[in-house]
Amino acid sequence: MNDAPAPIQDPASPSRWPRLSVLLPLVFVTAVAATLLVTWVLITMFARKQEARTPFVRTAEVSEISTDPEPWGRNWPRQFDGWKSTAGDEFYGGSSALPQSKLETHPWLERLYAGYAFSIDYREARGHAYMLYDQGVTERVTKKPQAGACLHCHASISVLYRKVGLEAMDLPADEQSLAADFHMPAVIRGFEEVSRKPYGEVLAMLQAMPDGTPGEDEPIFPQAPRGGYTGEYAGEALPEDHAPVGEAHPVTCVDCHDPATMSIRVTRPGFVNGIDALARSDAPVPHFPSVERWRRGDRERPYDPNLLATRQEMRSFVCGQCHVEYYCADKQTLTFPWGNGLKVEQLERFWDETTFPDGTRFYDYKHGETGAPVYKAQHPEFELWSQGVHAQSGVSCADCHMPYQREGAMKVSSHNVQSPMMNLNNACQQCHNIAEDALRARVGTIQGRTTALLERAAAAMTDMLDAILEAKAAGATEQQLAAAFELQRKAMWRLDYISSENSRGFHAGQEAARILGESIDYSRQAQAMALRWRAP
Repeated sequence: MNDAPAPIQDPASPSRWPRLSVLLPLVFVTAVAATLLVTWVLITMFARKQEARTPFVRTAEVSEISTDPEPWGRNWPRQFDGWKSTAGDEFYGGSSALPQSKLETHPWLERLYAGYAFSIDYREARGHAYMLYDQGVTERVTKKPQAGACLHCHASISVLYRKVGLEAMDLPADEQSLAADFHMPAVIRGFEEVSRKPYGEVLAMLQAMPDGTPGEDEPIFPQAPRGGYTGEYAGEALPEDHAPVGEAHPVTCVDCHDPATMSIRVTRPGFVNGIDALARSDAPVPHFPSVERWRRGDRERPYDPNLLATRQEMRSFVCGQCHVEYYCADKQTLTFPWGNGLKVEQLERFWDETTFPDGTRFYDYKHGETGAPVYKAQHPEFELWSQGVHAQSGVSCADCHMPYQREGAMKVSSHNVQSPMMNLNNACQQCHNIAEDALRARVGTIQGRTTALLERAAAAMTDMLDAILEAKAAGATEQQLAAAFELQRKAMWRLDYISSENSRGFHAGQEAARILGESIDYSRQAQAMALRWRAP
């Protein structure tokens, strides 16, 4: 056995050269690739940082008269595309494309709204793109006179308010003055001047306002024809001299953003007055910390959300300008009933304590079957959300309905305002680390329970109405039924409150159940009272 060690090979030996000739190029190529990779990463990081520092390039000038969103879209194309997406894949106008009638889906609504325009035409909601169009063609407007206050939320109307207000204040109201400054006092004054005028008159005034694109009268989405689709020209092309002159736009960029800074802002006078009344009340609002801070101050100046609210609060306030309960008719200026707080009974107490300018007691309409004066809830999403766990946890409306999304290096709030159920990942799973199916099941449970209670409350309401009608037929007078009428008003107000609120209870599930439980109770009390009058 040979135990001699192996000879040590000389590195300079010619037998090593083939291996070195392969290894050296490989090392060189690896080094070059690594250098290129690091360089690419650094360049990409630099580019993304620069992109984040310059989120937009202003290629078009916009001002306080720029209600037409097209120039804004040149500066902020991502947000503009999202706003247009609220129409879906294509804008569907015309009488044959209107959404499903709620009156057909829930026949009891006709009895709830008997004597009110909603008993004529009441349809499912569509996206923001349709908000002005659908209002212009609903039979609530074309068959029954409505007040111009309805345009407070359905149109980009601040320019009209400002012009009318400046003129009433004997201040310059030319186009240059309108474009220069928002001028909230003038906007509020103009709002007060036109709120009670007829709808058609205010719409015509609105179409005559400058919109920032002179000489261009083609709206992003079609405008509703005068008279809708059930009037003189139903099913026919409108004559040329009947077409509106100028444009009227649904809510657009200038209604929520300052054109100079792009900061979000409140522009609606109804909200400005309403939130100040809420701030002056004693109702706890822990989800609005800026209001609580204002209350601890001297209170010499009104609470101004544009000066005092946090950015997170503003992400709900801009929605609360319209998705709220309010009075919207011609007997008084449009009013948000927040002087006592945001709970359903606090809003009810506000209306109970309100009188019209002529001194008569406030009511929305007299019920067409019983004659009882009753209240009509609009769409109190902001108020119901305020009672829910999301509001108490600091979650804003925009966090769920306009969630942030990544666009390159930028974090952009989606402007395709829609149900969070359409975008669970961005809208819900940023906070709730559970599967989509589980989230959908949770929402379905809350909405299913609310819908079931809603139907039971509706059944109780119809039984109540039948009993009151039978009592009247048996000879009971209005004076004798006055107490039953009060209970009817309470029952129908609560039923309508949840029925008109568009989350099907999700914004505050327990609160929705409480309100519907009270509605059932009041309906049954009124029914029992009426049955006693019928008994003889």
